[in-house]
Parts: sequence; structure tokens; C-alpha cells
Amino acid sequence: MRSVQRTTPAFLDPDLLRDVSLVCLAGGVVGVSFGAIAVAGGLPVWVPVVMSLVVYAGSAQFSAVGVLLAGGGPVAAAATGLLLNTRTAAFSLAVAEHIGPGRLARLVGAHLVTDETVAFTLAQRDPARRRAAFWISGLGMFAVWNTGVAAGALAGSALGDTARYGLDAAFPAVLAALVLPALREDADVRRAALPGAALALAVTPAVPAGVPVLVALAGLALHGRGREHGRGHGRERGRSV
Repeated sequence: MRSVQRTTPAFLDPDLLRDVSLVCLAGGVVGVSFGAIAVAGGLPVWVPVVMSLVVYAGSAQFSAVGVLLAGGGPVAAAATGLLLNTRTAAFSLAVAEHIGPGRLARLVGAHLVTDETVAFTLAQRDPARRRAAFWISGLGMFAVWNTGVAAGALAGSALGDTARYGLDAAFPAVLAALVLPALREDADVRRAALPGAALALAVTPAVPAGVPVLVALAGLALHGRGREHGRGHGRERGRSV
């Protein structure tokens, strides 16, 4: 059985395809919500559609549209989106070596970096599967997200109040389901995630939406220390032997 698993191409991994499909489904639902909210609020259909193609950042898009619908100008909306999307700079460094060689691959890959593509990529245990996971999840989510946004924008106000459908809960629920196995299996991940989550919850009432995610990255410092601590113990055991 193990030999079969080793020879199975990464892009045919049924577990990976299943997980990516679930996140794509949730992303499409949230995309419909975003498109409908934007158009129902008075924006032209082309605004959420073009924004999704060019910006492609869910939280940043929701925040930017919220600023516009509240009467803010384009500069304020763009600044809000940029602030919320700064976390992808750190994410890009984490997956840069797995995107692939060549300028075109790096250019397209940089556009596809999201919380979800990074999570899928780093969850794999070898370089070939990490690259496959990045491109499968990245291209799949990009296609489904933009299709959902276009559908929601065309539906416009016909959907009514999208909040009553609970569409905003679909994405976090699927992400939580994907993260839980890693938390159960890796003590270093728990050591980083739990303090990061606590910090994010603590600052949520006082900062704009999206900023708590940046604050949660402070937990990565504890993850690095845990790794170093483990290597230090390993060296000490080696010396004693």
C-alpha cells in the first residue's frame, strides 16, 4: 500500500483534492455574498468583478467595499485593503521556493498567494506535493472565487440580505476543519497557534477587521523557539551518548 501511495502523482492525491474542493466550495459561496453585497450597496457590477480579478483578496475586498459604501473615497478604500493584505508578504516568503522557477510562474504564483494556498502548501511533506498543492489550490480557488463574485454581482439585490443566509460563516468553518488535524498532531504548531489566537481575540474589539490576523503572526516567534529548543535538546542528548 505504501508503494502505491508513493507512486501516486501529487495532483491525483484524493485527500488533497477533497480538501481543496471543500475550501473552493466555501470560497465560492463567500464570493457570491461579496458580489451581491457590493452591487446591492449601489456599486456597478463591474467593480466587484474587476476587483476580484485584479486584487483577489477576500478580506481586503470586503473592507474596501465597506469603506466605499460608507462614503469613503477610493484612496481610503485602497489603503484599507493594502493594510489588511500586508500579511501575504510573510506568506509569500513561506511558499516562494515551492511556486516554481521562472518569472512567469513567480508572477502568477504571487497573485495566487492566500491564507488557504499557504496552508495547503505547508501541510504537505515533500517538495513535489507542496508545489502541486499550491497550484491546485491556487488556481482552483481563483477560478471559483471569481465565478462566485460574478454570479453574486449579476444577481445583485435579488438575493436580499446575504447575512441571513449565514454565508460569512462557511469559509471560517472549513478553515477550522482543515487546521484542527495539524493542531492535534504537532505540539509546536499548538504552541504558536494558541497564543496567536489569544492575541488576535484580545485586540479584535479595538482594531479594524483584518488586523487581528496580523497580530496573530506573533505566535510564529514561539514556533521558531520551540524548534530551536528541540534541536538544542537533541544536540545535548547526542553529546551525552
